[in-house]
Amino acid sequence: MSANIDLLEIPEPGLEDVQPSLFPPLARIYGEPMETLPADLYIPPDALEVMLDAFEGPLDLLLYLIRKANVDILDIPMAPLTRQYLDYIESMQASNLELAAEYLVMAAMLIEIKSRMLLPRPKLGEGDQVEDPRAELVRRLMEYEQIKLAGHNLNAMPQAERDFFWVETLVEKSLLVRLPEVSVADLKEAWVSVVRQAVLKRNHKISREELSVREHMGLILRVLHSQGGFVQFETLFDAEMGVPGLVVHFLAVLELGREKLIEITQAEAFQPIYVRVNQGGAESGQEGA
Repeated sequence: MSANIDLLEIPEPGLEDVQPSLFPPLARIYGEPMETLPADLYIPPDALEVMLDAFEGPLDLLLYLIRKANVDILDIPMAPLTRQYLDYIESMQASNLELAAEYLVMAAMLIEIKSRMLLPRPKLGEGDQVEDPRAELVRRLMEYEQIKLAGHNLNAMPQAERDFFWVETLVEKSLLVRLPEVSVADLKEAWVSVVRQAVLKRNHKISREELSVREHMGLILRVLHSQGGFVQFETLFDAEMGVPGLVVHFLAVLELGREKLIEITQAEAFQPIYVRVNQGGAESGQEGA
């Protein structure tokens, strides 16, 4: 059993008869306990004090005394146990009165149990059980021992990821600056980001183009007269006009048909469509051109 010895104290007169086995070692040097002070060690009077905090409470002290004596916890010898406990309390009263208060309560309980065991027991009838004065103390000691064992097992578990977390850090061992390595995946991601930004910032400029339906009407009439006044519908359109030019050219064909300057004919269903000049309105068509 180890003890946390903060200060040392020269034993006072009257404590020479206290059993030294009851107390923890004064100190530990390289793991070895030191039971007595060296003969050549000089300590000035009232220079140091002893803080007896080796035990976590009166139940811890009682359990230590019982296990040290190797006795059955269910059959505790109250006389020697009480005497050893009172010897320990006597040494504590001179060092730490606040700590000794709870120990004094347990001392009074031990003395009471010892006194009750010395009293003659009354006669009991058949079937009656004799109440053991030590029963309550034994129950408390057994519960404390179980809790202490559970705490010891819990403390023996790995503390990593429970009480603390591992932290990794990079320590530079030289003055050479190490640049990060660029992978193919990083380059691909950077390029995709650039293209995405370029698409978002792209603009389309619309320019206005002046197109005249009347001009295209004259163009169509000239084509019809040059081709003998009778052509197939598709030959009137040129793909190089572009979509706007084709739309205006088609509107011109419709306008010529509305003004009866041309005729749009078809021999039968699903056959080619032909456009020819209306003979009755040819002159007016030329004037309009």
